Amino acid sequence: MANKFSNRKAKQFLLELDRDTIETSDIFTRSKFNFSFFDPNQNHCTDFAQLSPNQLLETFEKIRHYSRSPLTYWQTKRCGGGGLKILEIYGDFPKNSDFTHPKHVPHDVKWARFRMDNLGRLVGFVVPPELVNLASEDRKFFLDTNTFYVVFIDLDHRFYKTENR
Repeated sequence: MANKFSNRKAKQFLLELDRDTIETSDIFTRSKFNFSFFDPNQNHCTDFAQLSPNQLLETFEKIRHYSRSPLTYWQTKRCGGGGLKILEIYGDFPKNSDFTHPKHVPHDVKWARFRMDNLGRLVGFVVPPELVNLASEDRKFFLDTNTFYVVFIDLDHRFYKTENR
């Protein structure tokens, strides 16, 4: 039996009151992760298929969490006993690395890493800030400095070696 005090239009109206639009949401500040440059073929890189189901779940949960804030936010956040930054932007490809610069990655990017756990890192790059809003020739696409391009999964901290291992 239908409730005689039920008003479908009123319920629908109330549901729509809390809806965001693109302009009123925080979509502009959320960082993005791009995997199109991922290179699982280097000796020390871990491929997705090599991760345990739990490691895969934890990795994507952290990426989901990291994508809620801009990259600049994660550059200031610290974790661990030593207060290491969650996102570190190195600039040039490190000289002391067990990885090599993949040929398909542009030479003028800013190399960086996300700290995932004690030794694990998500390694990739960002677009240099001076290229923000650089447009493609047809002006349909623009570069974005709030995107992290993932190149390697480094479970053993071998991308930027700080000590002999």
